[in-house]
Amino acid sequence: MIVKKRGHTCLIASSMVSFILLMMVLYGTIGGHQPGSSGLRRDYQLLGRPLYKLDLNWPKNPELFTGDVFAVAVDQYAGVVYVAQRGDNMPKVLVFSTDGDFLESWNTTTLEMPHGMFLADAASSNPTVWITDVGNGPYGYCIKQYSPSGKLLKVLGTPGKPGSGLNPLQFDQPAEIFVHDSGEMYIVDGDGGMNNRLIKLSKEQEVLWVHAEKGQGLAQFYIPHSVTVDSAQRVWVADRGNKRIQVFNSITGDWLGTWGSCFTEDAPYSVRLTPDKKYFIVVQLNTNQISVLDAPPVGLIGQCRVVSVIQLAEEVKPHLVDLDLKTGALYVAEIGAQQAQKFIPFSLGGGLL
Repeated sequence: MIVKKRGHTCLIASSMVSFILLMMVLYGTIGGHQPGSSGLRRDYQLLGRPLYKLDLNWPKNPELFTGDVFAVAVDQYAGVVYVAQRGDNMPKVLVFSTDGDFLESWNTTTLEMPHGMFLADAASSNPTVWITDVGNGPYGYCIKQYSPSGKLLKVLGTPGKPGSGLNPLQFDQPAEIFVHDSGEMYIVDGDGGMNNRLIKLSKEQEVLWVHAEKGQGLAQFYIPHSVTVDSAQRVWVADRGNKRIQVFNSITGDWLGTWGSCFTEDAPYSVRLTPDKKYFIVVQLNTNQISVLDAPPVGLIGQCRVVSVIQLAEEVKPHLVDLDLKTGALYVAEIGAQQAQKFIPFSLGGGLL
């Protein structure tokens, strides 16, 4: 329809311009780059339903990142973010506040090549940080528990000796660990080494069940890379080499289903749930994407559905993520950009993700 009256035409044109500008901001096509910063650090786009936006002020001292950043872990109660990086002659762990202030670094010699990271017992007075170490030196091939200040507390596996044993427990390239509130542990052991395993341990670190067969079939793995557990007793594993997510019963270990249709272009590297349990956050390193997927209801696996995508710049290479379960903020470890970034959720219906 053509509006002939000049006043009405100007009003409609003005409204359209305002609408387009609003959508550009929401979808990240403008405002995603901070002047004076590198393109690797700040360029991004939001595709689909906009759920997150970049926090340009976190951290306040990004120059402290000096190596390849592989993992992040958040203590929502203390307001602390742990960042693991690799490289020679540098601290392997940097500690920031959730507001972006630098707090401390760990100069531990017991950590060779950090890969995955998990903050356990956050609600207690003694939270601990678990880190998987894929180094091939005398301290590698194992999983380590640290105090918040970086004191080594416990080691799972046999340091310096790769293997597939369950008693005593051995690892080769342990990718990630998830520690449930019950104290039970879920470990994916297979970041390109001899093992392709999903292992469940009791609170006392005894093996309860394991899937350890390499392949493309049901309950088989090829580079299991990330693991998380939902509130419906389901274990979700990013089966990287097979470009899929597999789902298991956390009690019995029985296979429940597979998601693959969302990962035809690139494999899932990291899988985490949002605090409200409505969405999965899945990272795809080679396409530089962070995807938000609908979480299925209890009793249903179904097919995966992408709700939103954060498209990062080329060569950022996002690896693993963690979420602040209090605020919903998303922290991303980026190997290529050698940094960690923070994305904060848009308010939806008066609440946060």
